[in-house]
Amino acid sequence: MKYSPVQNFVNGKMVETTGNRFLEVISPMDGSVLSVVRLSVKEDLDRAVDAAKKAYPAWSKTPIKERVQVFFRYKQLLERNANDLAQLISEENGKTLSEANAEIEKSIELTEFACSLPQLVVGETLEVSKEIECRTERVSLGVVASIVPFNFPCMVPNWTIPNAISLGNCMIIKPSEKVPLSVSKLALLLKEAGLPDGVFNVVQGDKEIVTSICQHPGIEAVSFVGSSNAAKNVYRLSTQHLKRCLALGGAKNHLVILPDAKVDMTAQNVVASMSGCAGQRCMAASAMIAVGEVEHIVDKICEEAKKIIPGKNLGAVISKEAKERIERYIGEAEVAGAKILVDGRGCVVEGKEEGTYVGPTVIDYVKPDMAVAREEIFGPVISIMRTQNLEEAIAIENANPYGNAASVFTQNGGYARYVMEKASAGMIGVNVGVPVPREPFSFGGWNDSRFGVGDITGKSSIEFWTKLKKSTIKWNPEAGINWMT
Repeated sequence: MKYSPVQNFVNGKMVETTGNRFLEVISPMDGSVLSVVRLSVKEDLDRAVDAAKKAYPAWSKTPIKERVQVFFRYKQLLERNANDLAQLISEENGKTLSEANAEIEKSIELTEFACSLPQLVVGETLEVSKEIECRTERVSLGVVASIVPFNFPCMVPNWTIPNAISLGNCMIIKPSEKVPLSVSKLALLLKEAGLPDGVFNVVQGDKEIVTSICQHPGIEAVSFVGSSNAAKNVYRLSTQHLKRCLALGGAKNHLVILPDAKVDMTAQNVVASMSGCAGQRCMAASAMIAVGEVEHIVDKICEEAKKIIPGKNLGAVISKEAKERIERYIGEAEVAGAKILVDGRGCVVEGKEEGTYVGPTVIDYVKPDMAVAREEIFGPVISIMRTQNLEEAIAIENANPYGNAASVFTQNGGYARYVMEKASAGMIGVNVGVPVPREPFSFGGWNDSRFGVGDITGKSSIEFWTKLKKSTIKWNPEAGINWMT
């Protein structure tokens, strides 16, 4: 093993878990065993929650302008350790080094936003009657939890860590058991940045510990990112136990391509969107709706897809099971009558024969009722559906249960506006393949891509991680009776 066994991080220290189940941490790049993780049990979570509860009074009373100083230093540490972090992300997740570095750059941006929170959570005060004032202020919740997925081992944890902690909460984070190493590194960087012991804790585990988090009476709020089925279960269980919950699920993002779209730009955006991070992201384009005569654009997409080479500018998918599932989707579509224009099945990278790679795949003449058109594939695969007009395209997009993102490629402002208004998705792009908002704008979808209220990043996250306190103040007993009294 390249790395020591993975431990929990509780009260500022790496500690052994007490569970008796173990999982190997396997690199998708070459099949090598990186480490081993011992899965936590409820008693391990109890210890982490106790540490967070003990740290909470002092941390929540620390002025926010002092709390964010930790994240100014944390940002510098992310920058200083970027190369090592990128290598670790690439090894345990399988993405390319350039994609891992982009993930760290986004984490830095998220941290910069948290550093601006003192300017965004200023309360309001108003004299509502003579010498009587009302005021509001945002206060923290207490101990909160964040359950994060395998596909972004650094970025998604930083969707929640800087904001939740800067706003005065203490946090428990549960990384994916497939990629437990990166969050452990983040914990050490936070400690080096001066975060007090107990404010941030890491509990390793699988579904068993997720259930314990949702049920734990000492946890006030839960955020989750993962598949839609898992998100629904986490949302139901957390709210059943009277917690606030924001659970982000899967996606089936549609790119609507019109004949007047710029050919080179469109093809490059489509291919980058479907193949970036090996398609393992909820913002990946996995469904394309070709409106009218766009054969010239489809041809260019295939040309661009063939430039994506597994092991060079395309990373691995997370596991052998994922590879098999993705290739099964492709095969089923072919049997159902779809045409495989670029086929990524059976991919083997020389020197990394045990790696789990799927090549870029373009499937044409897909019908909307095919599984490859309806379900989240989470691989470098795009399905092309054909329509005669924009109304048909929007009907297909609206019929899908997900609602994370949608994009339109056109030079016609009227058509672009039509898609922006009609598409049932929380994030819309015009000539943008991955329409992720930049800070301070928030990230979050609609429909079966999100369960709960609000978004997980940006200004919208402030309401999730805090509660509003309202005070009415009177210091003038001599004023007599008025409508306020």
